[in-house]
Amino acid sequence: MHSLTALRRPLFLSALALAALLSSPARAADLASSPTTAHPLTVGARIPDAAVKTMDGSDTSLATLLDGKPTVLIVFRGGWCPYCTQHMAELAEAEPKLMELGFQIVAISTDQPKNIRFLTQEKHLTYRLLSDRDMHASSALGLAYRIDAETQKKYARWNIDLPAVPGDAEARWLPVPAAFVIARDGTVRFAHADPDYKIRISGEKLLAAARDAIR
Repeated sequence: MHSLTALRRPLFLSALALAALLSSPARAADLASSPTTAHPLTVGARIPDAAVKTMDGSDTSLATLLDGKPTVLIVFRGGWCPYCTQHMAELAEAEPKLMELGFQIVAISTDQPKNIRFLTQEKHLTYRLLSDRDMHASSALGLAYRIDAETQKKYARWNIDLPAVPGDAEARWLPVPAAFVIARDGTVRFAHADPDYKIRISGEKLLAAARDAIR
């Protein structure tokens, strides 16, 4: 398990590059070509605002969801990913202790809102799960990357519905799975992202990071 302070391949944005990324929508030409070339936000960065949708399809935003609350923000690939659903369940077990510390859990995935609703009910989730189908939040967090052609074909054979890249309707993209512990002022106190989607941070380590964040 690796945090962004110790990624196998540290991926850092300069302030200028980050500003450019957050000031305009992701474009096909600018998109990371693989998980290892994405640029996740790091400790000390401020969480940018970005549009997401609730399970009923209503518009909301990261700023509205955080709203000065200590937050554990989780980015999943989708309910079709078994590693994601396993991680969702583990977070549900950690949620009561995180709430005792004053934290809320906010999770986003590329699923359509209707699938978010189904997943929330099926997994009996009590934390908030939002749809980032347009990848606004994942792009703003520096997690978005283009799926390579072979992987795209494999997912298509499995009937996995992936979001299309703006400006390139044939291309598909996903986020690097990630976890951020965010202070009341919106700054990242802890960050974890791994190019290997099979590697997720444990609930225990997230709890430890949350405790450190409020000291």
